[in-house]
Amino acid sequence: MHHDTPHWTPSPANPTKPEHSPPGADPDQPAQLRRILRLFRPYRGRLALVGLLVAASALVSVASPFLLREILDTAIPERRTGLLSLLALGMIAAAVVTSVFGVLQTLVSTTVGQRVMHDLRTAVYDRLQRMPLAFFTRTRTGEVQSRIANDIGGMQATVTSTATSLVSNLTSVVATVVAMLALDWRLTVVSLLLLPLFVWISRRVGRERKRITSQRQKQMATMSAMVTESLSVSGILLGRTMGRSDSLTRDFARESERLVGLEVRSSMAGRWRMSTIGIVMAAMPALIYWAAGMVMDSGGPSVSLGTLVAFVSLQQGLFRPAVSLLSTGVDIQTSLALFQRIFEYLDLPIDITEPAEPVRLEKVRGEVRFDRVDFTYANEASAKGSGADGSGAKGSKPTLSGIDLTVPAGGSLAVVGPTGSGKTTLSYLVPRLYDVTGGRILIDGVDVRDLDFDTLSRAVGVVSQETYLFHASVADNLRFAKPDATDEELVAAARAAQIHDHIASLPEGYDTLVGERGYRFSGGEKQRLAIARTILRDPPVLILDEATSALDTRTEHAVQQAIDTLSAGRTTITIAHRLSTVRDADQIVVLDGGRIAERGSHDELLARGGRYAALVRRDESLAPVAPAG
Repeated sequence: MHHDTPHWTPSPANPTKPEHSPPGADPDQPAQLRRILRLFRPYRGRLALVGLLVAASALVSVASPFLLREILDTAIPERRTGLLSLLALGMIAAAVVTSVFGVLQTLVSTTVGQRVMHDLRTAVYDRLQRMPLAFFTRTRTGEVQSRIANDIGGMQATVTSTATSLVSNLTSVVATVVAMLALDWRLTVVSLLLLPLFVWISRRVGRERKRITSQRQKQMATMSAMVTESLSVSGILLGRTMGRSDSLTRDFARESERLVGLEVRSSMAGRWRMSTIGIVMAAMPALIYWAAGMVMDSGGPSVSLGTLVAFVSLQQGLFRPAVSLLSTGVDIQTSLALFQRIFEYLDLPIDITEPAEPVRLEKVRGEVRFDRVDFTYANEASAKGSGADGSGAKGSKPTLSGIDLTVPAGGSLAVVGPTGSGKTTLSYLVPRLYDVTGGRILIDGVDVRDLDFDTLSRAVGVVSQETYLFHASVADNLRFAKPDATDEELVAAARAAQIHDHIASLPEGYDTLVGERGYRFSGGEKQRLAIARTILRDPPVLILDEATSALDTRTEHAVQQAIDTLSAGRTTITIAHRLSTVRDADQIVVLDGGRIAERGSHDELLARGGRYAALVRRDESLAPVAPAG
C-alpha cells in the first residue's frame, strides 16, 4: 500500500512539541496572565457576584475578634450577662453567615470555572478540526489527546477554585490587616515584618514548580501517545505478531518510571521552604505575647487582655489566608505551564479557511477542472525527512506541476502512475484536504477555495482504501454521512453497496457494534460499508482512492459492483492501483514525477505503446492474489 502523502516519525528528543508552534508560543508572563483573564470575560456578572460574596464573608469573619474583645474586656469583667449572650450569639451568627457565603461562593465560582474549562476544550477541539491534514500526518494522536485531557484537566483546580481563592484570601488578608491596625498598629508592624521574605520564597517555589510541571505534562503526553498507539487493535496485533509485547511493556515501564520521578519532584518542590513559612506563622502568637510583655515591662502603654487575645485571634485568622495566598501564587505559576501548552494549540495557524463571502451552490452538476495546478509540500517534509510522495528532504521539489484536466459532469477520470507520482495528492486537492500552491481547481466553474465548506463537503465524496469506522453500531457509522437518514434509506444504501445481506445475517443487524476501527468486519466488508455511507451522502463528485487495491480478486469483484452502483451518474475520479478497474474510464491520465505523461482512453493508450501500456503489461504479469478479505 502506497500513498502520495508525506509520512513522519516524531523526533525522540521532543516528540510532543507541536510542529506548528508559532514563534511567540512562549509569551511573557504578564501577557499570558492577561490572556487567561480574557477567558473569564463572558462571565463578568457571575464573577462580580463572587466578589460581593467574598467581600461580605471577609467583613463578617473579622467581626468575631472584636466581639471577643468586648466579651473579655467588658461583658465578663462587668458580669453583664445580657451583653455576654448577645456578643456570643453574634459570634455564632458570624460563623453561620460566613459558612453560607462560602458555600454560595463555591457554587458560583465552580460553575464559572467549569464553563471556562468547557470553552477551552471546545476551542481546542474546534481549532484541531480546522487544522490541515498535514498537521495530523506529523502529530501523534496521543499528543493531541493529552493536550485536551491531561493539560486542560490539570488546569481544572486553577480555573474552578484558584481564581476565587485568590480573591477570597486577598480580601481576607486586607480586611484582617486593617482590623489588626485598628486594634494595635505596633503589634501589626511586628506581625508583618517577615512578609517580604514569605513572598520571595513563594515566588521561587512557583518558578520551580512551573518548570517541573511543563516537563511532567510532556512526559504524560508521551505516555498517552504510547498507550494510544500500542493498545489499539492494530498496535496489539503488531506487538503480538512481532513478539514485542514484553518489549513494549518495558518501554512503557521506563516512561512511567520517569513520570514517577517528575511527580515526586513536583510534589516536593519547595516543600521545605513552604513548611518554614508555616512554622514561622505558627510561632507568631508567642512573638506577639513576648512583644506585648516587653512593651509593658519597659514602661510603654499597656495592652488589654481582650485586645491581646483578639489580636492573636486575628493573626491566626491571617495565617490561613496568607499561607493560602502564597500557595495560590505557586499554583498559578504551575498552571501557567499548562495554559501555555493549550495556547500553543490555539495559536496554530489555520491554512485552509473559508473566504469572507463564500460561494454557496444549491445544485452542483459536478464538472471538475484542474487549471495549471501546482502543488508542493513546501517545508512540511523538510523537517520530517523524505515523504512517500517524493517531496524529498529539501521540501522544494513540486509534487504536482502544470496539471491541466477537465472532467465533465457525470464523466469519469482514472489517474494511474508509479508510486510517488502524486496520484493521491491530486485527489486530496479536490476536497481541499490541501490547498493548491499554484493554479486553480474548479467545480462547476467556481474555485474550490471560494466555496463554503458545507457546499464543498456535499459536493465531493471520498472513498479510500483505508476505511475508517467508529467504535459504534453499523447504523451509527452509516448515519455519520446523513444523521437524519431513515432506516429504509440505510437499507437501500447497504443494498446498493452489496453489504445488506451480511448486515442482516448478524445477530444484532444494523445495531451490531463494528469494533475498534471496524475490526469485526473484513476488509471488503468495511469497504462496502464505506461505500454505503458515501451513497447516503449522495455527492455529485466522487473520489475513489485505490478503493480495491488491498482486496483479493473475489472480494474486489463484489466491491467493484458496489462502486459501479455508486459511480453511476456521478463525476468520478479514480486513483487506480489495479489497472483492470479503470479500463472503462472516459479518460485515463498517467502521472509521472507529478506531471501528466500520457492521457487518453484505454484503447488509445494501449495502441500508443507508451507508459500506460507498460503499466498494463506489468499489472497483468503480476496477477496478484491476496488472502480472502
